Amino acid sequence: MDYNFQFNVVWRNFDALLEGAWLTLQLGVFAFTCGCLIGLVGAACLSFAPRPVRWLVHAFVIFITNTPALIQIYFLYFGLPEFGIRWSNEACVLIGLTLNAGAYLTMILRAGFLSVRQTEMEAGETMGMSLPQRIRYIVVPHIAKSIYPALANFFIVILVMGTSVGAVIGVDELTGQAINLSTVNYRWLEYFTIVALMYVVLTFIASIGLALLGRWAFRVKARIF
Repeated sequence: MDYNFQFNVVWRNFDALLEGAWLTLQLGVFAFTCGCLIGLVGAACLSFAPRPVRWLVHAFVIFITNTPALIQIYFLYFGLPEFGIRWSNEACVLIGLTLNAGAYLTMILRAGFLSVRQTEMEAGETMGMSLPQRIRYIVVPHIAKSIYPALANFFIVILVMGTSVGAVIGVDELTGQAINLSTVNYRWLEYFTIVALMYVVLTFIASIGLALLGRWAFRVKARIF
């Protein structure tokens, strides 16, 4: 193999890669946060809503979890303009990832709802709590502690690295920046070697942050890696 690595080319544009890494984290955090809200509502509907509502939630989950996220983002980016709806490429990626996260988190949080003892819910009802109050003060603290590791893994594996699909429609997150820069000087191997290492660092940072958050907010001893 006669290949001369020229990493100095990458270092000259490293600030652009850092900007892409920052956008990757922003997309991941925002999509995960909004996905958690969708998942919480969906799990509550599956647990307490009338049957027609549960059917609608099931249909949403089945459709999203059985189609690739890239196809969903393609539909938002290329399909909606046919109906006169145009969103930026960043918005399409963010909405697509949010809906994808919401569907998966619906099932993850549904497991958390099922783990709450019925006697706790009955005690809350006896104390005069409404259903939203029981979810807020009984269910959410319970599932936050019991399934926090699963939520942390979902954020790291699915969203932090899943944001790279945005590069396909021109979003300048980390992978997108690497593609843009490497097409200028064709140093693909150098750029994506560094980008792979940057993803490892991002994952490590996210893992530490989530572990510290879990220990501080929910008293969960989440593992780092």
